[in-house]
Amino acid sequence: MAYIRTSHVGSLPRGEELTPLLIARDNGKPYDAKEFDEKVSAAVDHVVQKQVECGVDIVSDGEMGKIGYSTYMIERLSGFGGHVDRKPAADLAEHPGLAKKLSAIMGSQEFVRASCVGKVELVTLDPLWEDINRFKAALDKHAGPKTEAFMNAASPGLITAFQVNQFYPSHEAYLADLADAMREEYETIVNEGFYLQLDCPDLAMSRHTGYQDLSEEEFLKVAAANVEALNAATANIPPEKLRMHICWGNYEGPHDHDIALEKIIDIILGARPSTLLFEAANPRHEHEWKVWAEAKLPEDKILAPGTIDTCSNYVEHPELIAQRIEHFAGIVGPERVIASTDCGFGTFAGYGKIDPDVTWKKLRALRQGADIAGGRL
Repeated sequence: MAYIRTSHVGSLPRGEELTPLLIARDNGKPYDAKEFDEKVSAAVDHVVQKQVECGVDIVSDGEMGKIGYSTYMIERLSGFGGHVDRKPAADLAEHPGLAKKLSAIMGSQEFVRASCVGKVELVTLDPLWEDINRFKAALDKHAGPKTEAFMNAASPGLITAFQVNQFYPSHEAYLADLADAMREEYETIVNEGFYLQLDCPDLAMSRHTGYQDLSEEEFLKVAAANVEALNAATANIPPEKLRMHICWGNYEGPHDHDIALEKIIDIILGARPSTLLFEAANPRHEHEWKVWAEAKLPEDKILAPGTIDTCSNYVEHPELIAQRIEHFAGIVGPERVIASTDCGFGTFAGYGKIDPDVTWKKLRALRQGADIAGGRL
């Protein structure tokens, strides 16, 4: 019998009380700072308690204090300003009617989408320390003896994909300053006892979103440069303390413009983080467990496949979850598999179609499926 650890990608639904405060703060509108801290602290406490109750082994703070996983850094770094409307994803651009329906169901992305308009430098880590202190307080109350914890941070490449460069002479120059500016955040998270998860949809999703106008060859060069910057920014952190999440976009679209895993896997494997989190329940990518089986995986890599979907309110049957886990345990052994989720449950405040209560049902099913798989391995 083997014990399969469980985790998830990080973000969790913010809730109706917290979301308006996050949006107001992000848009520079007046808000009650005391109320903000109280509500974020309560939300972190709640989600940590629920994760532990659901049997999640490696928990997060749910990113409760952030408007979103990819734009929060504009309050911590200099060099960002304005607002640029996002280009529609290539698959949804072909189906404007579907895009309109999805917007009605999932809500609108009301966060500020700034551009890089000046030199990027670290200004403050105060919001990070607030997140850390809230998370530690919740862990002190609710963590079990074997509970581990991680915190999310945007990778340099992710920032370039969302905050378009309008200042630097090249993509590489932008990346270099981002690596320098984000390094202290990365190292602080690890020094405080957490795993650091670098979110890297720029290595997959951005092919059909932010970088859709590039050729495939040009995109692969950008992705390789992004990994090089990530490696430089984390050079002082042991790989076993690093996690990296790759995805093709947390939305229910056709995804028929997604780049195939086989075209980017060598770039992914060149990144320093030991633990790789990736979509494996998404119907466009579930079959790609065979790509992992055929890849030359370094022995230090831990696979954390998504075995539950984060785009629908279906609650996966534990037996299906177990079968998905077994695919990867057959590749690297059960000790090098962590059962995870395809993506976050609340990538942006106020955006997403997963009911918060269903989130916990899905995470309980994840634990049940991991136990079934572990009993057979």
